[in-house]
Amino acid sequence: MSDIDIDGGSGPEPKRAGWKFLRDLAIIVIAALLASFLVKAYLVRSFYIPSASMENTLLIGDRVLVNELVPGLVHVQRGDVVVFEDPGGWLGPAQGNDLIKRVIGLPGDEVSCCDTSGRLSVNGHAVDEPYVRLQPGSDRVAGTDFEITVPKGQLWVMGDNRYNSADSRVHGTVPLDDVVGRAFVTTWPVSRWTVLSRYADDWDAVPDPS
Repeated sequence: MSDIDIDGGSGPEPKRAGWKFLRDLAIIVIAALLASFLVKAYLVRSFYIPSASMENTLLIGDRVLVNELVPGLVHVQRGDVVVFEDPGGWLGPAQGNDLIKRVIGLPGDEVSCCDTSGRLSVNGHAVDEPYVRLQPGSDRVAGTDFEITVPKGQLWVMGDNRYNSADSRVHGTVPLDDVVGRAFVTTWPVSRWTVLSRYADDWDAVPDPS
């Protein structure tokens, strides 16, 4: 005579239900861990800021999150703050392999500095850069004049701390293929949490190269 409960179900049913719950829980945990790994490996990475070249936008010790869909699926734009691998000779042997700067010129852009107001120009358009840390007593966004046409497949990048940044003015352009991604938020320390702006109002006014 079989065991039948008063509801008409068989005795082992609660045990099967418990096993199904544990199985589903395990699947959820594994899926969450896999999703977290994929996000960290292919979509978002965290980077530590070791130098003062991006002050006061980024300070030494800040941590930023970087969107790795840029530039693979999302185009780099002027004003973006990007992390890129050392193209060669930018960093010393004990300084790692990644740098962070702001994109000033895209392929084909004509970048020059400085106009009579101390601003740099891209494709003949003078750009207001409210994020630039100036030299005390100077209104120029760079210490020396320069003029460059950005080659195909390259970027012209500069640090926001213009008088303390060894950037494209020193090392030349950066290959687009070396870009790791676009920094979009400061996550640490908590007091420094902020979304990083590309200052679209200023940069979207720049015309395309002729």
